[in-house]
Amino acid sequence: MLIYSMKLSYYTRFSLIIILLLFITFPTVNASQQKFRVTEVNDGDTISIRTRSFAGVPLKIERVRLIGIDAPELKQEPWGRLSKRYLKKLISESDWVVNVELDVEHRNRYGRLLGYLLDKKGQLINEKMIENGYAMLYTIPPNVKYTERFIAAQKRAQMRRVGVWGKKGLRKSPEQWRREHPR
Repeated sequence: MLIYSMKLSYYTRFSLIIILLLFITFPTVNASQQKFRVTEVNDGDTISIRTRSFAGVPLKIERVRLIGIDAPELKQEPWGRLSKRYLKKLISESDWVVNVELDVEHRNRYGRLLGYLLDKKGQLINEKMIENGYAMLYTIPPNVKYTERFIAAQKRAQMRRVGVWGKKGLRKSPEQWRREHPR
Protein backbone atom coordinates (compact mmCIF):
# COMPACT_ATOMS: atom_id res chain seq x y z
CA MET A 1 0.00 0.00 0.00
CA LEU A 2 2.87 2.36 0.79
CA ILE A 3 4.46 1.73 -2.64
CA TYR A 4 1.13 2.48 -4.36
CA SER A 5 0.75 5.82 -2.55
CA MET A 6 4.32 6.79 -3.49
CA LYS A 7 3.57 6.06 -7.17
CA LEU A 8 0.38 8.04 -7.00
CA SER A 9 2.24 10.92 -5.46
CA TYR A 10 4.86 10.74 -8.22
CA TYR A 11 2.21 10.72 -10.96
CA THR A 12 0.31 13.54 -9.30
CA ARG A 13 3.44 15.68 -9.10
CA PHE A 14 4.35 14.85 -12.70
CA SER A 15 0.85 15.85 -13.88
CA LEU A 16 1.00 19.14 -12.03
CA ILE A 17 4.40 19.95 -13.56
CA ILE A 18 3.05 19.25 -17.08
CA ILE A 19 0.00 21.44 -16.46
CA LEU A 20 2.16 24.29 -15.15
CA LEU A 21 4.50 24.03 -18.14
CA LEU A 22 1.54 24.28 -20.52
CA PHE A 23 0.39 27.52 -18.97
CA ILE A 24 3.88 29.01 -18.69
CA THR A 25 5.30 28.13 -22.11
CA PHE A 26 2.39 28.76 -24.46
CA PRO A 27 1.47 32.32 -25.34
CA THR A 28 -1.78 33.99 -24.47
CA VAL A 29 -3.06 37.14 -26.09
CA ASN A 30 -2.37 39.42 -23.14
CA ALA A 31 0.85 40.87 -24.52
CA SER A 32 0.65 43.97 -26.69
CA GLN A 33 2.22 42.20 -29.70
CA GLN A 34 2.96 38.52 -30.31
CA LYS A 35 3.34 36.09 -33.21
CA PHE A 36 0.48 33.72 -33.91
CA ARG A 37 -0.38 31.06 -36.48
CA VAL A 38 -3.43 31.98 -38.55
CA THR A 39 -5.77 29.00 -38.82
CA GLU A 40 -8.49 30.59 -40.98
CA VAL A 41 -9.43 33.73 -42.84
CA ASN A 42 -13.10 34.15 -41.97
CA ASP A 43 -13.79 37.17 -44.19
CA GLY A 44 -12.09 40.39 -45.26
CA ASP A 45 -11.74 41.76 -41.74
CA THR A 46 -11.74 38.73 -39.43
CA ILE A 47 -9.27 35.88 -38.98
CA SER A 48 -8.81 33.01 -36.54
CA ILE A 49 -5.51 32.43 -34.76
CA ARG A 50 -4.14 29.64 -32.61
CA THR A 51 -3.27 31.11 -29.23
CA ARG A 52 -2.31 27.90 -27.45
CA SER A 53 -1.22 24.49 -28.65
CA PHE A 54 0.37 21.31 -27.40
CA ALA A 55 2.47 19.20 -29.79
CA GLY A 56 0.95 21.06 -32.75
CA VAL A 57 -2.64 20.38 -31.67
CA PRO A 58 -4.56 23.65 -31.17
CA LEU A 59 -5.94 24.03 -27.66
CA LYS A 60 -7.45 27.47 -28.16
CA ILE A 61 -8.53 29.29 -31.31
CA GLU A 62 -9.45 32.99 -31.12
CA ARG A 63 -11.17 35.18 -33.69
CA VAL A 64 -9.46 38.50 -34.38
CA ARG A 65 -11.37 41.46 -35.85
CA LEU A 66 -8.98 43.78 -37.67
CA ILE A 67 -9.04 47.26 -36.11
CA GLY A 68 -9.70 50.31 -38.25
CA ILE A 69 -11.14 48.57 -41.32
CA ASP A 70 -14.49 47.40 -42.58
CA ALA A 71 -14.49 44.93 -45.46
CA PRO A 72 -17.50 44.06 -47.61
CA GLU A 73 -19.72 41.28 -46.29
CA LEU A 74 -19.24 37.90 -47.98
CA LYS A 75 -22.73 38.16 -49.52
CA GLN A 76 -21.81 41.50 -51.12
CA GLU A 77 -20.69 39.94 -54.40
CA PRO A 78 -18.10 40.10 -55.75
CA TRP A 79 -16.33 42.34 -53.22
CA GLY A 80 -16.89 40.21 -50.11
CA ARG A 81 -15.22 37.22 -51.77
CA LEU A 82 -12.45 39.35 -53.29
CA SER A 83 -11.70 41.04 -49.97
CA LYS A 84 -11.42 37.69 -48.19
CA ARG A 85 -9.19 36.35 -50.97
CA TYR A 86 -6.87 39.36 -50.77
CA LEU A 87 -6.54 39.07 -46.97
CA LYS A 88 -5.77 35.37 -47.42
CA LYS A 89 -3.07 36.27 -49.97
CA LEU A 90 -1.45 38.78 -47.61
CA ILE A 91 -1.42 36.28 -44.76
CA SER A 92 -0.10 33.44 -46.93
CA GLU A 93 2.80 35.72 -48.02
CA SER A 94 3.66 35.89 -44.31
CA ASP A 95 3.68 32.06 -44.09
CA TRP A 96 0.40 32.11 -42.11
CA VAL A 97 2.17 33.69 -39.11
CA VAL A 98 1.32 37.25 -38.07
CA ASN A 99 2.07 39.59 -35.22
CA VAL A 100 -1.09 40.72 -33.48
CA GLU A 101 -0.87 44.15 -31.90
CA LEU A 102 -3.61 45.19 -29.51
CA ASP A 103 -4.85 48.71 -28.80
CA VAL A 104 -6.76 50.18 -25.85
CA GLU A 105 -9.76 47.82 -25.98
CA HIS A 106 -8.79 44.20 -26.45
CA ARG A 107 -12.22 42.74 -27.32
CA ASN A 108 -15.38 43.87 -29.06
CA ARG A 109 -18.95 43.27 -27.92
CA TYR A 110 -18.98 39.88 -29.67
CA GLY A 111 -15.96 38.66 -27.70
CA ARG A 112 -13.56 38.79 -30.66
CA LEU A 113 -10.04 40.08 -30.13
CA LEU A 114 -9.38 43.45 -31.73
CA GLY A 115 -6.02 43.71 -33.41
CA TYR A 116 -3.67 45.16 -35.92
CA LEU A 117 -1.95 42.47 -38.01
CA LEU A 118 1.66 42.80 -39.03
CA ASP A 119 3.24 40.53 -41.61
CA LYS A 120 6.72 39.00 -41.34
CA LYS A 121 8.22 42.23 -42.77
CA GLY A 122 6.48 44.31 -40.10
CA GLN A 123 3.99 45.86 -42.53
CA LEU A 124 0.46 46.59 -41.34
CA ILE A 125 -1.96 44.24 -43.10
CA ASN A 126 -4.93 46.40 -42.02
CA GLU A 127 -3.40 49.34 -43.91
CA LYS A 128 -2.71 47.24 -47.03
CA MET A 129 -6.36 46.15 -47.11
CA ILE A 130 -7.46 49.81 -47.20
CA GLU A 131 -4.72 51.03 -49.54
CA ASN A 132 -5.57 48.44 -52.18
CA GLY A 133 -9.32 49.02 -51.99
CA TYR A 134 -10.38 45.76 -50.33
CA ALA A 135 -11.60 47.46 -47.14
CA MET A 136 -12.69 50.88 -45.97
CA LEU A 137 -11.68 53.00 -43.03
CA TYR A 138 -13.77 52.17 -39.96
CA THR A 139 -12.53 53.68 -36.71
CA ILE A 140 -14.11 53.18 -33.31
CA PRO A 141 -12.48 55.08 -30.44
CA PRO A 142 -10.54 54.44 -28.29
CA ASN A 143 -8.76 52.10 -30.75
CA VAL A 144 -7.28 54.81 -32.97
CA LYS A 145 -3.53 54.19 -32.91
CA TYR A 146 -3.09 54.06 -36.71
CA THR A 147 -6.07 56.17 -37.80
CA GLU A 148 -3.96 58.81 -39.56
CA ARG A 149 -2.17 56.15 -41.59
CA PHE A 150 -5.49 54.53 -42.49
CA ILE A 151 -7.00 57.87 -43.58
CA ALA A 152 -4.02 58.46 -45.89
CA ALA A 153 -4.25 54.89 -47.24
CA GLN A 154 -7.94 55.34 -48.08
CA LYS A 155 -7.25 58.65 -49.84
CA ARG A 156 -4.58 56.92 -51.96
CA ALA A 157 -7.01 54.11 -52.86
CA GLN A 158 -9.73 56.59 -53.80
CA MET A 159 -7.34 58.67 -55.92
CA ARG A 160 -6.11 55.55 -57.74
CA ARG A 161 -9.71 54.24 -58.04
CA VAL A 162 -8.75 50.73 -56.93
CA GLY A 163 -10.91 47.98 -55.49
CA VAL A 164 -14.21 49.12 -53.99
CA TRP A 165 -13.41 52.68 -55.17
CA GLY A 166 -13.10 51.64 -58.82
CA LYS A 167 -15.59 52.01 -61.67
CA LYS A 168 -17.23 48.69 -60.83
CA GLY A 169 -16.74 49.22 -57.12
CA LEU A 170 -19.00 48.67 -54.17
CA ARG A 171 -22.45 50.24 -54.46
CA LYS A 172 -23.13 50.33 -50.71
CA SER A 173 -20.77 50.41 -47.77
CA PRO A 174 -20.66 47.27 -45.62
CA GLU A 175 -22.39 49.23 -42.84
CA GLN A 176 -25.27 50.31 -45.14
CA TRP A 177 -25.59 46.76 -46.44
CA ARG A 178 -25.78 45.31 -42.89
CA ARG A 179 -28.54 47.78 -41.96
CA GLU A 180 -30.57 46.68 -44.99
CA HIS A 181 -29.87 42.95 -44.45
CA PRO A 182 -30.19 42.26 -40.72
CA ARG A 183 -29.36 38.75 -39.62
